[in-house]
Amino acid sequence: MLPSRTTALLRRGRPTRRPGVLAAVSLAAAASLLPPPATAAASAPADGTPGGNCARSALPRVPGAALQRAACLDGLTTASTVTSGHTDPADYAGLTPRDLPAPTGVPGIQIDGYFPDTSATNTGHGWNHDSQFVIRLPDRWNGGLVVAGSPGNRKQYANDRAVSDWVLSRGYAYAATDKGNTGPTFYRDGRRPGDAIAEWNARLTQLTRAARRVVAERYHRPPARTIATGLSNGGYLVRWQLENHPELYDGGVDWEGTLWRSEGPNLFTFLPSALRNYPRYAAGGPGAEAARDAMHEAGYPAGSEFLWPSHHAVYWDLTQRIYREEIDPGYDGATEAGTPFCAPGTPACDADYDWAARPPTVHRAAGRIALTGRIGKPLITLQGTLDVLLPISQDSDVYARMVHRAGRGALLRYYRIEDGTHTDALVDTFPDKLRPMVPCHRSAFRALEGWLTGNRLPPRSHTVTRAAGADPATLLTACPLDQEKRG
Repeated sequence: MLPSRTTALLRRGRPTRRPGVLAAVSLAAAASLLPPPATAAASAPADGTPGGNCARSALPRVPGAALQRAACLDGLTTASTVTSGHTDPADYAGLTPRDLPAPTGVPGIQIDGYFPDTSATNTGHGWNHDSQFVIRLPDRWNGGLVVAGSPGNRKQYANDRAVSDWVLSRGYAYAATDKGNTGPTFYRDGRRPGDAIAEWNARLTQLTRAARRVVAERYHRPPARTIATGLSNGGYLVRWQLENHPELYDGGVDWEGTLWRSEGPNLFTFLPSALRNYPRYAAGGPGAEAARDAMHEAGYPAGSEFLWPSHHAVYWDLTQRIYREEIDPGYDGATEAGTPFCAPGTPACDADYDWAARPPTVHRAAGRIALTGRIGKPLITLQGTLDVLLPISQDSDVYARMVHRAGRGALLRYYRIEDGTHTDALVDTFPDKLRPMVPCHRSAFRALEGWLTGNRLPPRSHTVTRAAGADPATLLTACPLDQEKRG
């Protein structure tokens, strides 16, 4: 949690409740909205001594950091950092397709460290200290900076495969934060409901300001463009930053960002429906068809049924309980984060949760972190049509309308990616039914570059079709944004 001397907005000390049993999240199926599987953390260099080809470079200081360790590395991408101990593969497990290549040959400086904080959910490097960050400065710099917050409740290396590897190979400096709290009990950080999520926004703002100064010190000039990007909760951060601190950024790419609105839709307006209705659908019998129809009405798209079993087993229940505990801890009294997979009708069961019926204080807690659509810089949003963790009709479709209602439509391009889902690792399981989102994110990023430089306006907002007969290898490397669904 941010200490009081940094901001008076957030305070620590919410009373600890009786712990409940948290559902296990498998390594292979970790979702970007959910916490990562446990594993041994990567270790930082013991003495922080620079080495490698940039040993003679003056190593910049991160303003405001309580601790930092810098190292000169022959490679800043995961092709090298896994071996050197400058990333943690568990942070990004389950987020990208298995065969996604990792670029090589990007030497430069990596700085690991943390800002002052009073919580200790992040065990990375053995520091047991939150607000950890990583900053990477390639020797060959293109003048730009990319900043990102982690998806779900993962740590600072969660974007290393999906984002960091690729932008570093294109010459960008890169910075990422753990958002100030991590793991499935992130909601324990803070005093008031909503504090833990509100800190995410403050931490990305803090990192962006610090990283811009680090870049200026390293390269002797400020970044010519600063781009925010991220997926899932990281996409939410992009939206919030462009609404609240557009002065820090030139633009952003929002990859299936989580939508927070006090009036809904939000997680709590569709997840309980899945918890109530999926078991009846899966059981078959006379009630199955009505249960399926209820799922569709809640936003889970027709044709996504093949994804429902894994999401019920791993994602929906845990997501509902831990985020509800953050926003509405009083719903289940002294119990912490509810009862896993409780049957409807059980006292304080999350399957029966009714957002509209909750007290105004609960809605105000969500309002503290809510989005408005009032973006101040160019934004490209993309989301898969088969996302069943954040159904597209309840998320990005709604956010795009919010932006237009706020009078900011000229600053938005929105691409609905046909057959994309929330977690790209599922493409390996269903290669004939899904397409990976990561190449679409890269196409969107390139489109934003052209938009910011004035070289080319991105295609208008539309649904990007999956080319008929495209094989998995092609889909892994290409996502032309001009493949428009018509009719």
